[in-house]
Amino acid sequence: MLLPELILASTSPYRKALLQRLQIPFRCVASQVDESPLPEETPEQLVARLALAKAQAVLASHPEALVIGADQMAYCAGRVLGKPESVAGAEEQLQWMQGRRVEYLNGIAIADASGAEQFIVPYSLTLRALSPEDIRRYIEKDQPLDCAGSLRSEGLGISLLEKMEGADPNALMGMPLLTISEVLRRRGYALP
Repeated sequence: MLLPELILASTSPYRKALLQRLQIPFRCVASQVDESPLPEETPEQLVARLALAKAQAVLASHPEALVIGADQMAYCAGRVLGKPESVAGAEEQLQWMQGRRVEYLNGIAIADASGAEQFIVPYSLTLRALSPEDIRRYIEKDQPLDCAGSLRSEGLGISLLEKMEGADPNALMGMPLLTISEVLRRRGYALP
């Protein structure tokens, strides 16, 4: 059976590296989607809408493909935690987050011409108490300025954590591989 080309609707090097772990051929195609939240939109609604919009945007120009769209949001105590973009921003985020539960929501949409399957996969973590020196040293060594919540869990950021909770630790990095694997296997892709 000839399977449709698999496309990841993202140019994120983190998502690409995670999907490569499944050892099936795919390519990455950037999606051009406005990621601004809508008025009154919950975090769950936002990540679901954006994942679907990204998948559909790429599917429009590749209608024979199977497209994976993904979006992630980190939030804590009602505050959205974006990418800090600066050392000062990362210091402020990490200082504020310590001792609090941080929720990472992953919206996933797997779409083809017949429709889309959508999932929201949560993951949470709690930061331990950190000194200003701990935070400075971490930022200097791990450079997490392009990570939501200023935390690179696959790197040195793991040392900042007190607790992690969720079904799929890959979700913390933006690609819940357990869910994606299940869908791809069901659709005939050769996974163990």
